[in-house]
Amino acid sequence: MGPLASRDVFSWLLLASVLQVSSVRLAEASYLCTAYLNISYTNPENNRSTWFQEEMGLYGQDSPKAYVKGNVYLASPTYGCDDDTFYGRPNGSKGWIALIQRGNGCTFTEKINIAAMNGAAAAIIFNDFGSENRVIQMSHPGTTIVAIMIGNYRGMELVQLLDQGVPVAIAIEVGKQHGPWMSHYSVFFVSISFFIVTAATVGYFIFYSARRLNSLRQQNRSQKKLKAEAKKAIGQLQVRTLRQGDQEIGPDADACAVCIDSYKAGDVLSILTCNHFFHKSCIEPWLLEHRTCPMCKCDILKALGVELDVEEQPQISVPDFRPFSTSEDLHSETASHTHSETASSGYASMHGNEHLAPPEGTHNGVQEEPHYDNLAFESDVHNQSEVRT
Repeated sequence: MGPLASRDVFSWLLLASVLQVSSVRLAEASYLCTAYLNISYTNPENNRSTWFQEEMGLYGQDSPKAYVKGNVYLASPTYGCDDDTFYGRPNGSKGWIALIQRGNGCTFTEKINIAAMNGAAAAIIFNDFGSENRVIQMSHPGTTIVAIMIGNYRGMELVQLLDQGVPVAIAIEVGKQHGPWMSHYSVFFVSISFFIVTAATVGYFIFYSARRLNSLRQQNRSQKKLKAEAKKAIGQLQVRTLRQGDQEIGPDADACAVCIDSYKAGDVLSILTCNHFFHKSCIEPWLLEHRTCPMCKCDILKALGVELDVEEQPQISVPDFRPFSTSEDLHSETASHTHSETASSGYASMHGNEHLAPPEGTHNGVQEEPHYDNLAFESDVHNQSEVRT
């Protein structure tokens, strides 16, 4: 493993560690814990003790989840935002609980810290008017005492009892713990799984890139070898310079299939193995890239018997099996074949001025069938002969 790969692995490990720590912090921050309140007081009307227990509170986010018991004293003013907030407790009393109302523009931290400065062991904050019995999880960083929130209805009941001079004692107990939709262990395993999947993806990408690069290199080497063989094959092709009066520069002669320009006297032509001819300056770049005739797709390397050391996909030629059912089909096939022979006059047309020979297809008065490179054309001509007969 190289230094670059080691650095990438270390970076991913560091990212996974940061993700795991942040996920644990997030899980702890979104952890909810309810509070049971055991409320007891003496009814002044009948002098009977009343006691009931209810899960009505919610521990603050930064509060210790602990058991607290003590008498309750109401803040004056009830919002408890000022440093001179008064609690009507006996002098020297310890372990008492402050009852404070939410709101009036100060934070939960300020309310709780002022109660702690006055000696409170816990703070009960009841929700503001209009919130009914709804509670929220308070955020109060920088506090040390137990802090819970209760609904407005329950808070106002306690305020009424305290305003009447009824002593109220409350025991706060830890209730049910409601975690997030996944625990921090689950988040840890999810982060590890994410790291494994990411590492596997990066590994596969590196493997695919290396394989792709190797394939491209092999393809480039193959192309270079094929171009070298194509140069050898081009050197074996016949070359001819046109002169004035040759039939290739006549008014009815065909144009070069590569540059679509008519042949002129003095043009240098290259004659392929399939008897098609083109401008030498036009066909040589084409053959270096394609190595086939632009018109009939004849492979010049195979035709010249050039040995290839590289594997090349075979070119499959599909013969034409169209039936000759009507005379119109026969006429069109004959016309196209005649046009092909005219366009690819080849060696016979170019060497006709040098020496005379018997007409093509005759030998000692006996007519012979012409030979074609493409077996499909040859089969077509045989079929035509049979139909004519």
